[in-house]
Amino acid sequence: MNLTSSIQRPTLHEELVERLRNLVIEDILKPDEKVPEKELCESFGVSRTPLREALKVLASEGLVVLQANRGARIARVTREELENTFPVLAALEQLAGELACAHLDDEGISKIEERHAEMLAAYKAQDRKAYFQANQDIHNALISGAQNDVLKAHHRRLAARVSRARFMVNLSDERWSEAISEHKQMMMRLRCRDAVGLGQLMKTHMTNKLAAHVKALGSDGEPRQKQT
Repeated sequence: MNLTSSIQRPTLHEELVERLRNLVIEDILKPDEKVPEKELCESFGVSRTPLREALKVLASEGLVVLQANRGARIARVTREELENTFPVLAALEQLAGELACAHLDDEGISKIEERHAEMLAAYKAQDRKAYFQANQDIHNALISGAQNDVLKAHHRRLAARVSRARFMVNLSDERWSEAISEHKQMMMRLRCRDAVGLGQLMKTHMTNKLAAHVKALGSDGEPRQKQT
């Protein structure tokens, strides 16, 4: 008996969670909409059991609401919830920045620099989707670089809750330019391992994101003007 063979089930579970999360974040599955389990099972080629296990994860992140005997529906995030969540995220990112400076090795920093360059290229190309993904990857790398599992778990849950709003907001050219400037400064602080400076910049960056979101969203968490 080969007891060292790999088990593929966790990979299936993680992939399902990621795909479902993206459907919510990218507004393909919309707030208050019932999750179309049958269609999703057919599309992903899975049974209802792994799909429902994945939905439980999204429920723990606040992205879906499980309803007894009625399936699941996509959760709605209000502007008030964003206003309550972003300051906590900002504090976590500040701490992550400080810890990442201490724990990331040169190779880890180089990988973040590479993603930063890709983000700048997406900005120059005005490719918002590519920019958003690179931006998220950079923040996630810094969170992971903090090497604190408690911080990482809390950040992931809160970030997932507000990611849909962050994706939907069509940033003004002015705010987009400011965000790029903030990221450039963050990279400078990371390169010289200025823990306090990077932490403060990451907190400010998140605070400015909240201000942009509040300006762009209505009280129900939906954009006042849809993306075109």
